[in-house]
Amino acid sequence: MNTTTKTAAAAASQEAAPLLEISGLKKHYPIHSGWLRRQSGAVRALDGVDLAVSEGETLGIVGESGCGKSTMGQLITRLIEPTAGHLRFDGRDVTHVRGEELRRLRQHIQFIFQDPFASLNPRMRVFDVVAEPLIVHRVASGQALRREVAQLLEAVGLGEHQAQRFPHEFSGGQRQRIGIARALALRPRLIVCDEPVSALDVSIQAQILNLLKDLQAEYRLTYVFIAHGLPSVRHISDRIAVMYLGRVVEIADRDTLFEQPRHPYTAALLEAVPVDSPHERKPRTLLTGELPSPADPPPGCAFHPRCPRAQARCRIETPLLTEQPGGTYSACHYPLQEGDNA
Repeated sequence: MNTTTKTAAAAASQEAAPLLEISGLKKHYPIHSGWLRRQSGAVRALDGVDLAVSEGETLGIVGESGCGKSTMGQLITRLIEPTAGHLRFDGRDVTHVRGEELRRLRQHIQFIFQDPFASLNPRMRVFDVVAEPLIVHRVASGQALRREVAQLLEAVGLGEHQAQRFPHEFSGGQRQRIGIARALALRPRLIVCDEPVSALDVSIQAQILNLLKDLQAEYRLTYVFIAHGLPSVRHISDRIAVMYLGRVVEIADRDTLFEQPRHPYTAALLEAVPVDSPHERKPRTLLTGELPSPADPPPGCAFHPRCPRAQARCRIETPLLTEQPGGTYSACHYPLQEGDNA
């Protein structure tokens, strides 16, 4: 599918009801101190996120380490409980489902973990790893189970003859393929990919990204793709959301974000990407200071202590995510305009 066709398809899909809706999502971890262990504060890992993901779309999530990307992925898959906010999947509120309802939800929402070794049980053979979801959810057994596992391994580029090996007998890329096969086992509609290529060699990263795109077309999957590597996010995403200190600061379609970022933080991230040739280097806006603590975020715009465009308003008033020219949404009082430098 060429870029024009893919963009048109993504735009058309956004007109329909979203498959996943996130509204006001928060996750705060309490801080206890003193001998009575009273709560003295909270780490605001996620501090009010609103997003929507259309069916068949890939939404990329990027930002520095500690910005809340992985926390949001765990909340979407209900691996952890939210402090506040709502999750709607296919029009149904699933924020607090429990028991059998949660088990049924897990058939439709799956997770690909960052570490392809730690996420696999070293005592289980590959067949058992991939078959486990099918057994737990009573989808297949006996010969049907063996056929299903063989098909899943073939779909991710592995052979049926490898099913009796243990995870340590595989390379990193092969182990991640096993993790992908396990995530596909229940034929989910949405898969959260939590930095699935960051632990792999560059050449293997491209193979896994292309595999994910092929599987998306074959199984009609929707992805939330979490990463801190901008090239991989650009390769696979339709739209991209940029996060900073627990909040989304910019949302745009892939090409618009890379060609004309509106938020100074997004511009700084893009300028930090290495270029292929030294002749292509441009003057960079270097961010000063450290990422603030999510336990004690600054008032107003959380980015203002590091922002070269910050003014007095930024220090007292929190900017809202508002639409900018070109369809971009940016949380900035003074967004970049065409031709501006950060």
